[in-house]
Amino acid sequence: DAESNIWWGCLIRGDMNVIRIGRRVNIQDLTIVHVDSRKYGTFIGDNVTIGQGAIIHACTLEDRCFVGMQACVMDGAVVETEAMVAAGALVPPGKTVKGGQLWAGTPARFMRDCGEQELEMIERVPPEYWEMGQEYLKIGIGVVGKE
Repeated sequence: DAESNIWWGCLIRGDMNVIRIGRRVNIQDLTIVHVDSRKYGTFIGDNVTIGQGAIIHACTLEDRCFVGMQACVMDGAVVETEAMVAAGALVPPGKTVKGGQLWAGTPARFMRDCGEQELEMIERVPPEYWEMGQEYLKIGIGVVGKE
């Protein structure tokens, strides 16, 4: 989607199944998005933030969720609306991070409900990165074929 931004060094490989990326999605540097060949595509909703170096593999990220830097969300897992996966967390295959919850650790587990700070980040970061992306485009950085 033209309203989404995919930053430098990301790999999005939907070679064996489908990948769908919604509107106003922010996929930060060095993230890998991939699929499972037989069972799961990867589905990313609207207004989603994915931090640097994350691995998003054959899972579903619902609208307005946040996946921290170097987190890994595995096959069949679901991160529900307004949920947050902390930096470095590993969400195992088939797990569901419930809406409004913060999960952390390896394997990831429920830590607490998201507070005002987390919910504010979930809302604030996608439009901030959209604006930054627009500034880069205005000066010709990040446009395919112009780098």
